[in-house]
Amino acid sequence: MVLLDVSIVNVALPSMQRDLGASAGGMQWVVSGYALTFGLVLVAGGRLGDALGRRRMFLFALTGFVLTSALAGAAPTEVLLILARLLQGVAGGLLTPQNTGLIQELFAGPERGRAFGMFGATVGLSTAIGPVLGGVILAAFGDPEGWRWVFFVNIPIGALALVLAAKLLPKSPRRVRGLKSELDFVGALLLGLAVAGVLFPVMEAEQGGLGTLWWMFPVAVVLGVLFVWWERRLVRLERAPLLDVRLFTTVRGFTSGATLGSVYFCAFTGIWLVFAMFFQQGLGYTPLESGLAVTPFAVGSAVSSVVAGRLVERWGRRLTVTGLSMVVLGMLGSGAAVLLFPAHAGLAVALPLLVGGLGGGMVISPNTTLTLECVPTRMAGVAGGALQTGQRIGTAIGTAMLASIFHAVVTGSGKDYPVALAVSMGCAAGLTAVALGLGVFELRRRRVAVGEKPSVFVDSPSG
Repeated sequence: MVLLDVSIVNVALPSMQRDLGASAGGMQWVVSGYALTFGLVLVAGGRLGDALGRRRMFLFALTGFVLTSALAGAAPTEVLLILARLLQGVAGGLLTPQNTGLIQELFAGPERGRAFGMFGATVGLSTAIGPVLGGVILAAFGDPEGWRWVFFVNIPIGALALVLAAKLLPKSPRRVRGLKSELDFVGALLLGLAVAGVLFPVMEAEQGGLGTLWWMFPVAVVLGVLFVWWERRLVRLERAPLLDVRLFTTVRGFTSGATLGSVYFCAFTGIWLVFAMFFQQGLGYTPLESGLAVTPFAVGSAVSSVVAGRLVERWGRRLTVTGLSMVVLGMLGSGAAVLLFPAHAGLAVALPLLVGGLGGGMVISPNTTLTLECVPTRMAGVAGGALQTGQRIGTAIGTAMLASIFHAVVTGSGKDYPVALAVSMGCAAGLTAVALGLGVFELRRRRVAVGEKPSVFVDSPSG
């Protein structure tokens, strides 16, 4: 539900705008506002799960997500819809880190790899299937208010998930005595403002945000430096930080894995908006037809994620290197296919997207497993939040960048949509190649380190 709501809304935006009489800028915030608040609270959500117990936080955040989905679906005006989406993003950001934290806590060894395989399959499938499901819902419920069911569908699913979670998730002890004394509110504020300083101008790029809000990037850097200084100070004082920065310096594989994931999400999540614009604006496809055209990627990703989760213990980084190579081939192949067969583009991209999807399934779940494998269980929630914050930043940057490139080429080429798609896919392949380079570097480093003991934290009072 949480990841679907990042992409499923895109196909419903025209229907929302007509029904509510909303502005184009307002509709942009329906998408961007969710992504912004989602990214702002991920690390704090992970820390709360570590501190208060992941089952407790999971149930609390899931309840919030169901309620805010109902508010969004029932919103009578543009302003209330945007407000509901901001709150829904907060609930989603609090909920998501509990998933990786629970997997770290409940599974070990090969079982953990298989669990992350299922998690990766869910991530890959939900990210790619959003446009298809959105098209199906709109086709089923129609205008003018069919868009509301994009949100209402979360209510029965969320209610069932609440019942199952309450019954099946094991209770975990509360790890802190008091929120005020133990949770790092200063760190949460500094990190939240730093993330907002990066995401806000990027999300406003199509409205000229990069030109007018560029000053937020250096401010974000300053806030990031202050955040690191503050967190290190708390560690020296033996107090509990929001994000123990030793994750990035003493936990083997965390920094490289988090960076690889951020770059990959920058590349692959942005292509779905580009494909939607190509098929719907360029070829006149319906939202459902547009979604079905990219389904091969989702199918391939779902299948290979499960298999990769079972193989990650044996093959390690070789899986991600192989997968990223296939994604590069799939992206370049898709661009070439629409140039060669523009009249049958929907069918022409099926095979390249299937290859890319099979490769993509070898990236997300193995990278998550390998990135978090040396993280102490007590830090699993905040580490998962940090990992996914990077992914959300990558998603925002990649989507804005590839959409801008697509629009620029369409305008400059006299509305030659196949060329615009090919150029965009080439840029996405280039970003994926950067992630591939990081994967090769990490693979070589792991080979050198064979036989060494994994780096872990030494328990301290702050833990």
